Amino acid sequence: MGRHRVAVLALDGVLPLDLGIPTQIFKGGPRTPYEVTVCGDDEQVVTTSAGFTLGLSAGLEALAEADTIIVPGFEDFRRPPHPRVRAALKLAGRAGIRIASICTGAFAVASAGLLDGRTVTTHWASADALEELYPRLRVDRNVLYIDNGAILTSAGVTAGIDLCLHIVRKDLGAAVANEVAREIVAAPHRDGGQAQYIARSLPTPVAATLAGTREWALARLEEDLTLPQLAAHAGVSARTLTRQWRQETGASAHQWLLTARLDRARELLETTDLQVEQVAQRCGLGSGTNLRARFRNAVGTTPTAYRRAFQHRSQAG
Repeated sequence: MGRHRVAVLALDGVLPLDLGIPTQIFKGGPRTPYEVTVCGDDEQVVTTSAGFTLGLSAGLEALAEADTIIVPGFEDFRRPPHPRVRAALKLAGRAGIRIASICTGAFAVASAGLLDGRTVTTHWASADALEELYPRLRVDRNVLYIDNGAILTSAGVTAGIDLCLHIVRKDLGAAVANEVAREIVAAPHRDGGQAQYIARSLPTPVAATLAGTREWALARLEEDLTLPQLAAHAGVSARTLTRQWRQETGASAHQWLLTARLDRARELLETTDLQVEQVAQRCGLGSGTNLRARFRNAVGTTPTAYRRAFQHRSQAG
């Protein structure tokens, strides 16, 4: 991938964390050829939801010049952005530029008519308002992010990390995305279908979390890991592990392991010359037939086609 221009649209009242996520993840590097521009309706400054001002490096013209536009959440999301902003977003959408929203940034994208007829997501607390204001769309309240191709939306706040890493994974492959995740100390891959809001009656004590068991499992993905084995490592019953695993990750242990194994398969396909059968064994999916079926279902292509698309990028780094 050559130089890829990312325009981050900072609207008045922008949420600082939402803004910081894409500017950090898409900063340029030897293996990440992104070029970030923070732009807005005013070329000079914007006031964040926290009250401090932020200098902008470009105006709305940056949207038309971008390869990807990221729209962070903003405070007064019920009020549509200025008509100039809506027009610029609509023009970018018609031009086929990839547009992704974080949290309440979906309201700005919706105001330009770009979410009509689509299933999208936003912060769970704002979902009703989004459907009320823009009845031509449907909100899925139970996912971290949704990829509709040229239009992507994410749930609240830190789900923006998952969305941005997903974009890096699409552009540059799993190995580079995992490298970026390690750099920012984030989970390398949370599937978009995981729950965005996990109810807890009481906070889980740090000493009782299953983080250590998940790390242990990641180091043994080639093994046939069972629920009793995971529970034994965690020192809890299988029933407790099942409940607590879902509370902490938003997914069952089985689904979490499958996602981790597919992510490992991606990385092996990008960075090694192992045969598909060998990759399947190394990531715990057993056979090449099983890997191909799981891979097509999750990634939408074959392991061989994925390798052709991404291996040269990984080696180029």
